Amino acid sequence: MLSVVATIALAGTAIGCASGGGDTKTNTPNNASGGGTKPAETAKEFKITIRHINIRETAKNALALLQDVVKATEAQVPGLKFELDGVEDTVNRDQKLKAEMSAGNPPPIFNLFGGDDTKNYSKAGRLLDLTPILAELGLKDKFMNLSEFTVDGKIYGLPDAGYVEGFFYNTKMFADAGVQVPKTWDDFLKVCEALKAKGITPIAMGGGSGDGWVLNMPVNTMFVRLGGTQLQENFSKGSSKWTDAPVVESFKRFEELKTKGYIDKNVIAMKYADGQAKFYTGQAAMLFDGSWAIAGITGEKSTIKDSVSFFNFPSMGGPGDDTINGGFSNGYGFSSKLNDNELKAVKAFIKNFYTEANQLRELKNSGRIPSMKLADIGDTKGLVADVVKAQVAAKKGAFPAFDSLVPASVKKTLETSMEELMGGKVTPQKAAETVQKAQEEANKAK
Repeated sequence: MLSVVATIALAGTAIGCASGGGDTKTNTPNNASGGGTKPAETAKEFKITIRHINIRETAKNALALLQDVVKATEAQVPGLKFELDGVEDTVNRDQKLKAEMSAGNPPPIFNLFGGDDTKNYSKAGRLLDLTPILAELGLKDKFMNLSEFTVDGKIYGLPDAGYVEGFFYNTKMFADAGVQVPKTWDDFLKVCEALKAKGITPIAMGGGSGDGWVLNMPVNTMFVRLGGTQLQENFSKGSSKWTDAPVVESFKRFEELKTKGYIDKNVIAMKYADGQAKFYTGQAAMLFDGSWAIAGITGEKSTIKDSVSFFNFPSMGGPGDDTINGGFSNGYGFSSKLNDNELKAVKAFIKNFYTEANQLRELKNSGRIPSMKLADIGDTKGLVADVVKAQVAAKKGAFPAFDSLVPASVKKTLETSMEELMGGKVTPQKAAETVQKAQEEANKAK
């Protein structure tokens, strides 16, 4: 399987909904009485909510792009007025959107996660089938990979960017501690110990206060490293279990990082953004995060922007080595309940948002992996180039995040279990048993 960026190179080298609608009036000449043309009538205003997740400081570039697209689309569609509803990503996915979908009233445009979420919502008839719209707009073959948003051959969502996950690291701190990028798990532990001996926190991480998904990121890579990509693909089929040896071993090794003092001791007391800030203000040597974090790491508040690079998670001796966690899991979905005006607005939004120029803008400004095929990725340099190199070097390709393959209840249970593991409240085996129980209940409910 080709990696995301390798494929790019080959390709070109708020429960809110519409509050109105009705038909938009058009201007028509009237010379029947010899009175000339009637004065132009003002188009009837209609509003459309866009639920987005660009609320953090590190997402300001993505928000600016969305705002530009909104202005352009409003100018093209008579009477259209967008209302932006910014919501934190986990709150949107696990609470607001879930409740809205259950009630049958999601916003007309909203942030949508691929995989199981898209499958469930499409089966319930809540998502607009985009297949004919993409053909109409000439976008049918423009995306890198729409598999996470495709159900029974129909497309129900569009990723706004791709991603990869791995370790960002402070090159100056590594040099001061006399260490190099680790290739194996044993090497990694030695690097952590050398940094700790220098009085440096090896790994910054904020995974508490509702941000348990942050803990799931490295754990996901670890159990795929040890058990292979098919391990997570088979959880929902029942042929893989969370109590299988590779998963329990990954939990043990994650716990080991905490007990040895390699992960920030305040990991479950800090939010995700706090952990990020500790890294980009020079208070820790490494940060496990996604490529979306580049915006913050190279942003105005960063004190390390000139001494930071990226490496893929080290090999752990299993069948999942030489892979990287990456995909196209997050983007926009659209309500299946749209009137004619709203549908026109949605089509215009898609046409304006999903362009090569906007994808390249996000690549350069925020380091976000393009979700569309680009004829030219430009003179990409610096940290973005380092991420690209790490991804291309993953010879077995990319694998999606586990939570695109399992129900939300399992994802949430793993978050809680990892928080308890990091807090010393449960053993790795007990944590695995708890998640497996949630998986079995979800499988039975299908």
